[in-house]
Amino acid sequence: MTPLPTILVADDDRSIRTVLGQALGRAGYQVQSTPNAATLWQWVEEGEGDLVITDVVMPDGSGLDLIPRIRQARPDLRIIVMSAQSNLVTAVKATQRGAFEYLAKPFDLKELLGVVARALVAPAHEVDKPAVASPPEERLPLIGQSPVMQGIYRSIARLTTSDLTVMISGESGTGKELVARALHEYGRRRGGPFVAVNMAAIPRDQIESELFGQERVPGAVTGRSPGRFEQATGGTLFLDEIGDMPPEAQTRLLRVLQEGEFTTVGGRAPIRADVRIIAATHRDLRQAIRAGTFREDLYYRLNVVPLRLPPLRERLEDIPLLARHFLAQSREAGAGSRVLDDSAVARLQSWRWPGNVRELENLMRRIVALYPQETISSDLIDAELAEPLAHEVIAEKAAVEEPLSDAISRHIMRYLTAGREGMPLHDLYARVIAEVERPLIQMTLQETRGNQIKAAAMLGLNRNTLRKKIRELEIPVVRGVV
Repeated sequence: MTPLPTILVADDDRSIRTVLGQALGRAGYQVQSTPNAATLWQWVEEGEGDLVITDVVMPDGSGLDLIPRIRQARPDLRIIVMSAQSNLVTAVKATQRGAFEYLAKPFDLKELLGVVARALVAPAHEVDKPAVASPPEERLPLIGQSPVMQGIYRSIARLTTSDLTVMISGESGTGKELVARALHEYGRRRGGPFVAVNMAAIPRDQIESELFGQERVPGAVTGRSPGRFEQATGGTLFLDEIGDMPPEAQTRLLRVLQEGEFTTVGGRAPIRADVRIIAATHRDLRQAIRAGTFREDLYYRLNVVPLRLPPLRERLEDIPLLARHFLAQSREAGAGSRVLDDSAVARLQSWRWPGNVRELENLMRRIVALYPQETISSDLIDAELAEPLAHEVIAEKAAVEEPLSDAISRHIMRYLTAGREGMPLHDLYARVIAEVERPLIQMTLQETRGNQIKAAAMLGLNRNTLRKKIRELEIPVVRGVV
């Protein structure tokens, strides 16, 4: 009879040890628990246990410091790290030192049992090479302790151990460049440059020379001008707003991703592309593919690892942390101390934040600059939110006053222009209909909080027809989210 797997648990919190012991025992595992790191290391040295679950902070040492020693002594022994220090630095350190998984406290028992099951059957791997030294911890690039942010931290931590291409999607203001910089600063290429390019900020006729460089024009004084790919050699190239890249540049970029080399504009000699590419967009690229404005083959080359950043309204519990973080930054800059009272926190959490984290940051800075009082109340928050709201109403009124046919005409002209610039066009009728249909259905579902019966009634559609269109258009449906 095969013996039951033994789980070694190290945590100085007795209640955590008790809960884990009971849950793992019910799941069919044997459990040995200890409140200190020394006993855990003794068990490992004696060859006990099939899996380790360890806390980070213990009275006699750090669980993180034990990971390399355990991996060196017993490379086949998987390690799961738990921590109440639920931030990106802890997740990165745990992963780069060789942990199988990192879980933030409080954790979900069902999730932990799933991780344990996966760890016990995962194939053995070699001892990790020493990771690149982490950057200073006092300047965390991302703030948040919500479950969705913990998932982002774990994903970033795993991605720092490879050079895989990453596609970051998310609304404007969610922190896409912060994530890109974190992937660089904590990754293998930290010693190289981080070069960011915003596709939307470069004239369309200059994007190719901006990215790939330009050979010397006859009669010019200066020589060849290197592009961003060369400037990023040995490091990371961040292509922001990739959805705004014109067709001809898309073709060149696809060739780089396929062949690992490029030529300058006007040049012939191939240049090796020694960069990690991270792309980002706030657009729906699948919709752009259907519209014929973005290459499908390029999408799949860039979308090797998709990483979606949630809007601020999907992580309300992080708003107080973020707001106090921005107030602390202002205090460090000499603006004086500010505190949020409970009513202010509640008001901040009730706002929809169309501008996401960037909007919250600007609000905190504006309040510090305009108001001398130390305590920030909900009345003060309301006063500052009222003016942006007035601008939104004006913008919405202007949008309503523009006939829908005029707006659609502008988009159709964009497709036709793309066709003239070399992007193959076909099924134009279906594409235009899809581009109108998708936001109509998606926004109606948001209005009904994901209730498909109400949405079908509002749209005048049969419920089965609505379900079919949701599947065909790949529209996410989340109940209770407005």
